[in-house]
Amino acid sequence: MAEPLLRTVTRTTGANAALKDGRVQPRGSSFAFEEVPVLVQAFRRMVRGLEFDVCEMALTTYLVAREHGVAFTALPVPLVRAFHHGAVQVLAGSDVRSPRDLEGRRVGVNRGYTVTTGVWARAVLAQEHGVDLDRVTWVLSGDEHVEQYVPPANVVPAPPGRGLEELLRSGELAAVIGADLDGPDVVPLLHDPEEAGFAALRSRGSYPINHVVVVRDELLAARPELAAQVFEAFAEAKRLYVEALRAGQGATAADRTYRRVLETTGRDPLPYGLEPNRAVLEELLRSAVDQHILARPVRLEDVFAAGSRELVG
Repeated sequence: MAEPLLRTVTRTTGANAALKDGRVQPRGSSFAFEEVPVLVQAFRRMVRGLEFDVCEMALTTYLVAREHGVAFTALPVPLVRAFHHGAVQVLAGSDVRSPRDLEGRRVGVNRGYTVTTGVWARAVLAQEHGVDLDRVTWVLSGDEHVEQYVPPANVVPAPPGRGLEELLRSGELAAVIGADLDGPDVVPLLHDPEEAGFAALRSRGSYPINHVVVVRDELLAARPELAAQVFEAFAEAKRLYVEALRAGQGATAADRTYRRVLETTGRDPLPYGLEPNRAVLEELLRSAVDQHILARPVRLEDVFAAGSRELVG
């Protein structure tokens, strides 16, 4: 009997390349990969229509979807990690000279308020620089993947037809988050953001998680072994990638960052599993409540699928 095909979406990275090219196969199933050129559109299609069996998913999008009853559950497979100290940008020479200067001002956020980069960047502002996030008006360039989510009163849409770059340059925004604007007149608010990220890693082990993997609940209920099988396949592909990093391979910006994390910590820069990531996951859960993204605290074990919570890869 042919193995079940799992309709799967994940953007090709070093950590999953061995899955995409077939060097690693899951037990008991086969991944039928679909390419969605703009990955966030896959997130939206999964959240709103459950179009895939297995899908890469932004972590806070998943948490919001879970709170609103969307029928998929995550595995502790942090496919993408990044530092976000450089995500907050201002105009060079503006009167915003420190993070606390954002209080009482309007700050643009790329796409929705629940976008994971924005959540982590706001956490940096609050935790490392004492910014009162409730005293900032957050101006969104798009809507939320989870339609049922209602943002707090200090979150507003951008004026129709006007982008964040225009609003920043006109002085209507004090800063933007996650917009990745280019030009010599747009600079990071935080000095030397790369080093700030590594300082957070060294001081408290903070290496933010952006994306995980989710599986449709219907499949998990029908095949209780599936969570572990999918986890182990992703973990084996990632182990091959980390071996390549240790050998000095990989030339992308992400490869270089992961290799530097490995050199800084002496450990796998992409550990999979709940326990190796407990501290950073609990940090995000607290931030999601503090930022009014989740209505109530969540127990970390409840976030991940049965059969995957004890696994480490």
